[in-house]
Amino acid sequence: MTREAPVIGVLALQGDVREHLIALAAADAVARPVRRPEELAEVDGLVLPGGESTTISKLAVLFGVLEPLRARVRDGLPVYGTCAGMILLADKILDPRSGQETVGGIDMIVRRNAFGRQNESFEAAVGVAGVEGGPVEGVFIRAPWVESVGARVEVLAEHEGHIVAVRQGNALATSFHPELTGDHRVHALFVDMVHADRAARSL
Repeated sequence: MTREAPVIGVLALQGDVREHLIALAAADAVARPVRRPEELAEVDGLVLPGGESTTISKLAVLFGVLEPLRARVRDGLPVYGTCAGMILLADKILDPRSGQETVGGIDMIVRRNAFGRQNESFEAAVGVAGVEGGPVEGVFIRAPWVESVGARVEVLAEHEGHIVAVRQGNALATSFHPELTGDHRVHALFVDMVHADRAARSL
């Protein structure tokens, strides 16, 4: 029996939206950009892309989507954040910029730009729990890392002793950008999470 493809949105306010749409489609999801509350209401899951976390949070307020997004995440909407998206999913930021807000959803403290500035970006092989077939190639661009996690958070990957991938329930986050590599296994993991959520809600 063929599974019906889930509809997964990418928050399309700023950042590498197109790359995520391509990666999700390659992982057998129906991918669409999301900017407004009515578009958010129509998706089975959502990706928060890389970009500038402060800018994304301010635009989310401007477009009226921040509070509806917080509500859906509290309700268990499957959500995946990369880089800036990881910062947005953190319950606490170690060094927030003025006016910066988060969506929350993962009991973790993150440090912004922890791996250095733009010119210190790098790639590294990262073994991610739950992703089969060997390490994924992680692209780290002004990437955060996770300083600490709560008891309910599962650490999926570390790099040089720092936490770079986590999961709490239906929320997944990575410091790095798998959407920039052509390797869609992390997106496939997220698509599987969305399938499992839909199945649980249909019971």
